[in-house]
Amino acid sequence: MSRREWIARSRSLLAAVVLLAVPLATDTMSDQDQTVPGASASGEPVPLPPELVRYGGARSRPFLSSYRLPDTITFADSPVPLNVWQVRERIEYEFYRLLEGEGDSIILAKRTGRCFPPAERQLAEAGLPDDLKFILLVESKCISAAYSRAKASGPWQFVPSTGRLFSLQNNHWKDDRRNLELSTEAAVKFLKRLHDIFGDWFLAIAAYNAGEVHIRKAMREQRVDDYWKLHYATETMRYVPRIIASKEIFSQPDKYLGVAKADLYPPLDTEVVTVNIKEDRRHLAAVAEQFGTYFLELKLLNPEIRKDYLPRGTHQIKIPRRPDNGCPMPCEKADEPR
Repeated sequence: MSRREWIARSRSLLAAVVLLAVPLATDTMSDQDQTVPGASASGEPVPLPPELVRYGGARSRPFLSSYRLPDTITFADSPVPLNVWQVRERIEYEFYRLLEGEGDSIILAKRTGRCFPPAERQLAEAGLPDDLKFILLVESKCISAAYSRAKASGPWQFVPSTGRLFSLQNNHWKDDRRNLELSTEAAVKFLKRLHDIFGDWFLAIAAYNAGEVHIRKAMREQRVDDYWKLHYATETMRYVPRIIASKEIFSQPDKYLGVAKADLYPPLDTEVVTVNIKEDRRHLAAVAEQFGTYFLELKLLNPEIRKDYLPRGTHQIKIPRRPDNGCPMPCEKADEPR
């Protein structure tokens, strides 16, 4: 063997030894040995940060199969027939789908702290079941500016014709369907009307999704008067079960998502002011500056304003609540004695 061949073979053997040694060294390291290289002043190894120890470690959350629907569920004071095999399966499907999307569901749970209070108040004032608020989660994920391919808009997803039926203004610069309070008022009237027609909340909610005429036609053709026995388009078949599954999960986000009540987004502290525009239009940046806020915040607080301006006329808009003196924050400093 020549000297050159001997050197090449020696290098190959050395590389093989190194490759074998790396997994051996890694495999023999226990969880307690997971430390940052180096030592503390006392000579002890420096522990890894908790987030790094958790990474790749034991599963921190139970498998989805460890969660199950309770044996009994009520919705709008009506029992859900979970003892019927196809009913349980349909609701479980939506239940596990919501749990599977853990990140999205956590954000959705947090949003309920902001979008539920106005709906809860208006439903209570109208004498309607509080559970109807969970429609918001399925319709729009509590997003006021939500918009669908069917041209449904807002947190309650009204199509233009239904919005007009309940006096929701919709033009080139403004869409009242995106206003949570106004659209909730319309939803309350619509749901109450549907319940008066069907005498059942499950059928009323299905009609909210598919339309009164279509549900009545399907009931007549199939000779049933029970939503849970009604065969219809996939979307409507899933709609009510998804709302019921949402109630189970998002009424107990601490149990299913590890989200405590303190983690929910708090309601925004706002007030409504009247703005008189005498010129043809005024940019929202100028309006925002007038009330001590900024363009983006004004747009987020007033999602019904579709344009970047207010036209000539008198308008009511939401702004961040001001101090008791009614003065925007910048003018507090201007009024201070020198």
